[in-house]
Amino acid sequence: MTAMALAATKAELQRILDDVGFTRAYGFRLHSIADGRCTLEVPFQALFERPGGIVSGQVFMAAADVAMWLAIMTRLGARDGSVTAGMTSAFLGPARREPFRCTARVVKLGGRLVYGVAESFSRSGRLLTHHSLTYARPSR
Repeated sequence: MTAMALAATKAELQRILDDVGFTRAYGFRLHSIADGRCTLEVPFQALFERPGGIVSGQVFMAAADVAMWLAIMTRLGARDGSVTAGMTSAFLGPARREPFRCTARVVKLGGRLVYGVAESFSRSGRLLTHHSLTYARPSR
């Protein structure tokens, strides 16, 4: 079985992370990509802490959203204009002053909507969050 070529390269996707202001601010780094998948490394930053010493939920949501955005690009290319239409998040465990990884996977790539899931894990493999995402594809 031959591997299918991805519609976007790892270098193209990392460049997006580096060049887009809101992704650059989080310090996201591309860990890996595959067909319809993307894993981000999310470094700990003190500004991510909320009272109580845990990483804020908005950081997990941003990581899930961006990982899904890039996972879609592995199928549709780096110029794809799909946008977030909905996200449901479950916060299952805290991250305390630690980095984590977020992996997103396209579940269904439809003509108008894209459905996916994302999960964040601690470095030790503890599940931190689960997200269901819907993206809207631009009109053709």
